[in-house]
Amino acid sequence: MPVDLISPHNKELKINDITIIDNKKLKKAVAASALGNAMEWFDFGVYGFIAVTLGKVFFPETSGSTQILAALATFAVAFIIRPVGGIFFGLLGDKLGRQKILATTIIIMAISTFCIGLIPGYASIGIWAPILLLCCRLLQGFSTGGEYTGATIFIAEYSPDRKRGFMGSWLDFGSTAGFLVGAGLVTLITHLLGDEKMLEWGWRIPFLLAGPLGLIGLYLRSNIDETPAFEKMQEKQQSDAEHGISKISLKEIVTRHWQPLLICMGLVIVWNVTYYMLLTYMPSYLSSNLHYSESHGVILIIVIMICMLCVQPFIGLLSDKVGRKPLITIASFGLFFLAIPSFHLIMHDDVIYIFTGLMILGVLLSLLTGVMASTLPALFPTSIRYSALAISFNISVSLFCGTTPLIAQWLIEVTQNLMMPAYYLMIVAVIGFVAISFTKETANKPLRGATPAASDKAEAKELLQEHHDSIEAKVEDLTAQIDALTEKREQLIEQHPKLN
Repeated sequence: MPVDLISPHNKELKINDITIIDNKKLKKAVAASALGNAMEWFDFGVYGFIAVTLGKVFFPETSGSTQILAALATFAVAFIIRPVGGIFFGLLGDKLGRQKILATTIIIMAISTFCIGLIPGYASIGIWAPILLLCCRLLQGFSTGGEYTGATIFIAEYSPDRKRGFMGSWLDFGSTAGFLVGAGLVTLITHLLGDEKMLEWGWRIPFLLAGPLGLIGLYLRSNIDETPAFEKMQEKQQSDAEHGISKISLKEIVTRHWQPLLICMGLVIVWNVTYYMLLTYMPSYLSSNLHYSESHGVILIIVIMICMLCVQPFIGLLSDKVGRKPLITIASFGLFFLAIPSFHLIMHDDVIYIFTGLMILGVLLSLLTGVMASTLPALFPTSIRYSALAISFNISVSLFCGTTPLIAQWLIEVTQNLMMPAYYLMIVAVIGFVAISFTKETANKPLRGATPAASDKAEAKELLQEHHDSIEAKVEDLTAQIDALTEKREQLIEQHPKLN
């Protein structure tokens, strides 16, 4: 696939301008980023799958449906502070580097998750129990504001241009794996302990495991190098500072880059609302609203996640071949036209129908998760990538995505219509289609503001040759346009009595 490579400094592109990515460092960066992200989604998965139990532990004086709403509200409230964390860590990430921030966010996430497992229940300390739970969730939300976006950028800036989709897909492979481990662990503990002991103390086990997982993630992230793109950007910024060129402020990011910010928000909305609807809310929907066996519902979602794990890397690889836009477009169309049929299947009594409905949503979600980690970082230049992505990503997640379980359940309670989640998915599908319509294809192209990146010297030569071929094609096209304009000029002159 021909690519248009433009040097960020408007100079002639030479072979030495193309960054050769060390394969060992790339694998290490992907592993460290994916593991940290897996831990983040392990927590969110555990919370979603154990929401019914948490409602009984922390809100025992309310009714069953209100308990679930209260637990989901505590889940959602953590998203309120995510934009604050995004701005804080985003600005630091563009100033100090991606690696330092990723090492910080994972330890904050591990500590706050571990502390949830230590909180006494409402029966022991009364109102202080939900208050402490809320504090831990806010701390989680603050750290998460810089976690996913930083990990996404880290992999994107480390990846060769031709493999960015495939490498980026492993980040959300970690997300789904975290969800899967969390769901599997909750199911296993519930099966071994039973409902009574699970309610008494078993629910603490998944949260306490965050401690050792966080230490492993911290070790991996502390032993990786900074991204080549950021190091080159620092060199350029030092040169700019010497010439009196100042850095872009937060206000300038919003005013000068408002279009990619809005595009990013739209893509995040369709992706994350679908994610939270299927993987976080659906177990509660199946058990509380459809009165389906809680353990059977969790098992179905686990099977869906296993299927997603199998296909996500292939989706990323496919996006390097056919582009990101076609896959996101298909997913958006699919959600709009198949959301209602999927929920009709889910509401059926037969487990085969239920699984088929969930699987349809899982396939559409995989089309999004497989490409977003390579699509979103490409929207912004290197100098503001962390800040801009963190702001747009976390505002979307905070206002629309993290509240998905709460809004879906509330809509059902208000309307008494079990199809409301399907209508909600249709709305976000329209948002996703509009956003991708205004997005330029970025597959096989360098990130904005960065020089091209290749896997080896031979690939670098191919990229350089494609760049030269692209220039020649543009020159030929301009020559043809000039010839056509010249011919039209002569025709017009001949028609004018005073010019010919």
